[in-house]
Amino acid sequence: MLDMTDAVVVITGANGGQGLAETLLLATSGATVLAADLTAEPSAALKAGAAPHPDRIVYRQLDVTEPGGWADLAEFLHDEHARVDGLVNNAGITRRSRLLEATPADLAAVSEVNVTGALLGIQACVPLMKPGASIVNVGSVAALSGHYPVAYTASKWALRGLTIAAATELGPRGIRVNSVHPGFIETPMTSGANPAFREASIAETPLGRTGTPEEVAAVVLFLLSPMAAFVTGVDLPVDGGQSSHGGAKSISDALQ
Repeated sequence: MLDMTDAVVVITGANGGQGLAETLLLATSGATVLAADLTAEPSAALKAGAAPHPDRIVYRQLDVTEPGGWADLAEFLHDEHARVDGLVNNAGITRRSRLLEATPADLAAVSEVNVTGALLGIQACVPLMKPGASIVNVGSVAALSGHYPVAYTASKWALRGLTIAAATELGPRGIRVNSVHPGFIETPMTSGANPAFREASIAETPLGRTGTPEEVAAVVLFLLSPMAAFVTGVDLPVDGGQSSHGGAKSISDALQ
């Protein structure tokens, strides 16, 4: 376990899935976590997970698309801690419409959360960050390929661009910015996917299985920690190898 004692970390989308796993792992590693999500109260899962760490997890209601909410959160962090050591832009949504059915409203709604939300988080937290701080944007294997949900895929590719731009601009301040790209992870978001999509994703994954939120959280923890002190501007897949072969796995399997 990496030691994150005394670090102050903000995690969005913390009520479930990957955000919940990241929150609990960071708290277990010693960090103080400001866990944020849309609901007025934390989810039952977050409440239960936070019980062993009552002083390390603080919940705040936050709509990541609202600048005013981020301003209030930054003011709270300034008053309580006077700094932020880590930000995990985990909040995200999807719409599964395909190219010829997608509407401008689909693209706008998904982008507002997945891209604008991350931008607002960076803008709010960077003034409270010192050299050594770290930002992790949670992308998707869809940002490394041409997945069919066009609004989601476009937003995650845009998030990659935001990550690299931020890494370049914030590097001179000693602030690192990286992105992780999960494959098919068993979360509430993926639970609604077509079973055929799940099966096809596993077929394209060399490790032959889906991933867990805890496996993504472990990589996020590494990128936030001093162990990754010279790592910035990186797109790091956490996908069991799904994005590594460019479709060669299906060809290889067909020839067996």
